[in-house]
Amino acid sequence: MPVRLEDIVERLQKSHPDADVDLVKRAYIFSAKAHQGQTRLSGEAYLNHPIEVAGILADLKLDAATVAAGILHDTIEDTTSTHEEIKSLFGEETAKLVDGMTKLSRMELQTREQREAENFRKMIVAMANDVRVILIKLADRLHNMRTLKFLPPEKQKHIARETLDIYAPLANRLGIAKIKTELEDLSFMHLNPEAYREIARQVAQKRVERQAYLDELVELVKRRLAEHGYKGEITGRPKHFYGVWQKMQKQGISFDEVYDLIAIRIITDTKMNCYAILGLIHSLWTPIPGRFKDFIGVPKSNLYRSLHTTVIGPRGERVEFQLRTEDMHRVAEEGIAAHWRYKEKSAISQRDEQQFAWLRQLLEWQQDLPDAKEFMETVKGDLFPDVVYVFTPRGDVKELPLGSTPVDFAYSVHTDIGHQCVGAKVNGKIVPLKYQLQNGDRIEVSTQAGHTPSRDWLKFVKTSKARTRIKAWVKAEERRRSTLLGKELLEKELRKHDLNPSKVFKAEDLPRVAQEMSHNTLDDLLAAIGYGKVSAHQVTNKLTPDKPHIEPVPRKPLKKAASKSAGGAMKISGMDNMLIHLSKCCNPVPGDKVMGFITRGRGVSIHTADCPNVADLAFDRDRLVEVSWGDFAAAPHAVKITVRTEDKPGLLASISSSISAAEANITHAEASIGEDRQATLNFTIDIKDVDHLNRIIKNIEAINGVLNVQRVKTG
Repeated sequence: MPVRLEDIVERLQKSHPDADVDLVKRAYIFSAKAHQGQTRLSGEAYLNHPIEVAGILADLKLDAATVAAGILHDTIEDTTSTHEEIKSLFGEETAKLVDGMTKLSRMELQTREQREAENFRKMIVAMANDVRVILIKLADRLHNMRTLKFLPPEKQKHIARETLDIYAPLANRLGIAKIKTELEDLSFMHLNPEAYREIARQVAQKRVERQAYLDELVELVKRRLAEHGYKGEITGRPKHFYGVWQKMQKQGISFDEVYDLIAIRIITDTKMNCYAILGLIHSLWTPIPGRFKDFIGVPKSNLYRSLHTTVIGPRGERVEFQLRTEDMHRVAEEGIAAHWRYKEKSAISQRDEQQFAWLRQLLEWQQDLPDAKEFMETVKGDLFPDVVYVFTPRGDVKELPLGSTPVDFAYSVHTDIGHQCVGAKVNGKIVPLKYQLQNGDRIEVSTQAGHTPSRDWLKFVKTSKARTRIKAWVKAEERRRSTLLGKELLEKELRKHDLNPSKVFKAEDLPRVAQEMSHNTLDDLLAAIGYGKVSAHQVTNKLTPDKPHIEPVPRKPLKKAASKSAGGAMKISGMDNMLIHLSKCCNPVPGDKVMGFITRGRGVSIHTADCPNVADLAFDRDRLVEVSWGDFAAAPHAVKITVRTEDKPGLLASISSSISAAEANITHAEASIGEDRQATLNFTIDIKDVDHLNRIIKNIEAINGVLNVQRVKTG
């Protein structure tokens, strides 16, 4: 049923008795005129969309300015209305919120990937400044997801994937459970319609018997609470479809094996009664070990508080119970919207500001990470909810992502503590720095003045803050060393040409040459020399254009193995005569999409674009170079493949013959039989390029008895 203006006003007055209702009504009239004649792809009047958005915001109990901004949120973007007009008619507060939404949409970038990354960055920054902008954005996305079926199928999938990857986790991080679950289910419906329909069908099949069981359970619990004098509002609810599907995927089970499809929620009057009722539930039914979680004693970072327990209920059914107070329930459903209290200039209480320190961290990250895509990946990594709770030596609780280490803990305390971390004790025992923290661990880190971080820490740290700080330090240190090395190399080259380095560095010519070679500063030029991107000889030639120049001594020839692999055919953007070697971590072959990374003393290492190590290299963009295979010579390339087969006589011979028939040479082969009576065959073969390899794999897959064939990219 469509939302009406009267419904919005009623909801607003219920949560804000003194709300400026006239502001909302005027916004409605203005939006109706501005959007007059506009329709959506569904055929309905465009005005329905901002009204539905405002209805969602009113459900979240937000203030009149936010609800009005929801009604007006598309007027600047999609009509002739201006920011000045909105400001003069509706005030600065509402105008800022509308402007914040408009800025999230106005992005003209080269690629869709760039646009998505920059939009995400602007959205997060807008949220850190005024969270109401993102609440409007979430409401806007929710209604768009409800009407997604009217878009082309390809666009449906793209928007659904973006929603599941970014907006649903963001709603969860902000504690807005009802928006998070609906976004997940709507995304699931469009991304995997067959699985969605199957789960919906199976849930519908058992709905009647499940509802009867639920009613029986609710009545039983009500009687027990009354007998013991506890107050409690009891409701039952089924798990949402995406949650059921996730459990099936994670545990590798069928729908019939998902036992705890039913959850009972008990909302009582005090925190003490939450624990008392928990004891009563455990006295009635056997609790399942490991399924009790106390989010009251240790709240989640999004302020969620409840007691969770799963018991073996009547007739052996597993039932999850959630116990909370009215205030806890409000926060669980509405999240940050329930905690935000607006005063002058959207000020918030000190208590809320401390609890949402994560929002302030976002601004720090966006300053530390100028690249929008890297910023998006960093924040996305911080949105997902799997966490561990550990204790400081003073007994304070710290929440960290699952898999965090003592180094992550050290950086969560302070950047300097992280940089200077040299050791750690967990529960009084010395542990390695890569030890993965467990719930309840008491951790103490040791520091040493002057100690600096290690690049190796990037292999195991989990938190965005630790990764960002380590990368920043490593990048700064690499640049410092490269600048010093570049200066040393240039000084040597200048002396070869009888030039005084001290005078050259004081003159104006060197900064001019730096500009000519597309470097903003002299330090940028020196760093490029140190990295190996520019030769000192090139710079000296530009400083002395009138002198006859001696060609530089050629670099050492490529190592034999590298020469064989690269065949002298790799082309490196902007560089000549560089040492090249193919990385063993991913074994690139001609035809693979590749990238180069300058490694001091070893030239350029070539990686496949999807190499797992690329993510840790990409932050140091000064050392990344574009490479291509060029006119590749017909040199053989060794590549490994693994073939899984049934245990049949003659299969090894058939596969070997297939490889030979494809004009590839087998340089190594080994076979083993597992307990499941399946064989694993490992081959190392010499191929020409990736197309040659794909033909070989296709031929092997066609052999009767072969289960699968995979290329092995690790050295």
